[in-house]
Amino acid sequence: MSNLLSITTFIPAIAAAILALFLRGDDEAAQRNAKWLAMAATAMTFIVSLFILIGFDADDTGFQFVEDRSWIMGLNYKMGVDGISILFVMLTTFLMPIVIASCWTVNNRVKEYMIAFLLLETLMLGVFMALDLVLFYLFFEAGLIPMFLIIGIWGGKERIYASFKFFLYTFLGSVLMLVAMVAMFSAAGTTDIPTLMQFPFGTDTFSILGIQIIGGMQTLLWLAFFASFAVKMPMWPVHTWLPDAHVQAPTAGSVVLAAILLKMGGYGFLRFSLPMFPIGSEVMGSLVLWMSAIAIVYTSLVALVQEDMKKLIAYSSVAHMGFVTMGIFTFNQQGLDGAIFQMLSHGFISGALFLCVGVIYDRMHTREIDAYGGLVNRMPAYALIFMFFTMANVGLPGTSGFVGEFLTLMAVFQVNTWVAAVATTGVIFSAAYALWLYRRVVMGDLIKESLKSITDMTTRERAIFAPLVIMTLLLGVYPSLVTDIIGPSVAALVDHVETAQAAFTPTAAAVASH
Repeated sequence: MSNLLSITTFIPAIAAAILALFLRGDDEAAQRNAKWLAMAATAMTFIVSLFILIGFDADDTGFQFVEDRSWIMGLNYKMGVDGISILFVMLTTFLMPIVIASCWTVNNRVKEYMIAFLLLETLMLGVFMALDLVLFYLFFEAGLIPMFLIIGIWGGKERIYASFKFFLYTFLGSVLMLVAMVAMFSAAGTTDIPTLMQFPFGTDTFSILGIQIIGGMQTLLWLAFFASFAVKMPMWPVHTWLPDAHVQAPTAGSVVLAAILLKMGGYGFLRFSLPMFPIGSEVMGSLVLWMSAIAIVYTSLVALVQEDMKKLIAYSSVAHMGFVTMGIFTFNQQGLDGAIFQMLSHGFISGALFLCVGVIYDRMHTREIDAYGGLVNRMPAYALIFMFFTMANVGLPGTSGFVGEFLTLMAVFQVNTWVAAVATTGVIFSAAYALWLYRRVVMGDLIKESLKSITDMTTRERAIFAPLVIMTLLLGVYPSLVTDIIGPSVAALVDHVETAQAAFTPTAAAVASH
């Protein structure tokens, strides 16, 4: 089917429009109808996306299911997927029905809540499918609005502060990217992403204020895109918006933020920074490796002293994203495979951990670690699920968390052993903060009076976790499900980057010696 990508992308938006136009009232029946329509739309989106996966040819390293038509004012509406983007599309469509199911207890402005998540799904899918710079930017930036509203309306006590901080950080980071996109259009005369991936942007060294810019225009363009993607990931030291956003966001908002929205930064590096600016990537690569290693250690240590469960898991997310950026900028097959695998794995595991926090928050209305203890005595099923995802987060062999970290560390050891040695300590720290959290919340005697009547997970809650458990185990024992799909596209990207960098090396060496 020629319009499969558009159908997948816009099913949630159509459902949101139906909710906005035809659903009236805020009584119990209207709330239930809103939830069921959102669930039906997200489930249908997932089912349609399966046809994309079934029809996808992993051996074809080009873009598939391409839709290309002229748009308003001469702009192009162009969509497509390759081996790198298709699994992010699948991650999004797989997780959104789970996110909607986790909203079932919400009873405040339910229709608007569902509309926000449905629009957010359309915009996230658009980011991963867009093959035009302008279209990508529209999807990328518009995604901020529903998330801003989700945090600002349905969040915690400090929700206004957190929502504005989230919006301003991510929006300001993208202003430089917009300037770079204008410069790219001026140089190449097109906004077509596949064309720009092959366009030779300038690499001649020049000076700005007496500072030599090795890699020339490519390095400047790389820095402009980096400003946006580093905030989105988020990388140290521009990560401070994330813990605030997570703590104040409702459970479903935290799941989407950690599991999907953060991946847009990593996807941006893979789609833009490496293929379009391979020389800029090489020039700045060592800086990114060290920033990633520092992020892994620093945020792991910060996680150790947190008293709020969500904040601890948020800092854990920053640490795990450090492995992603580290893997991407090794410029080798193992590193890129590991980075993509880590992003997908983190989507399941971090989403599940935030859902674990949501389960007990719904019962006790506090996220303070000290408010809990001994939950295993009253909630054995919860204790088991929480233990499983804690172990997966640590990187236990047999879970998907192990594969991504192992591949990225192996790749980094080939490139820079010092960075790898520093990053490896993060594995130890992650075990420390994750097990410390589990010990204080779940283990021990049940001595707090407020916990003695707490109930175990309901059937709905167990059903929400089941697909996440299955995917975490499946990818842990059978990682080739992912690597077979991404492998050829990653190999083509690595070959493209290495060819460009090899051609540039003598010039760079001459400039450096000069």
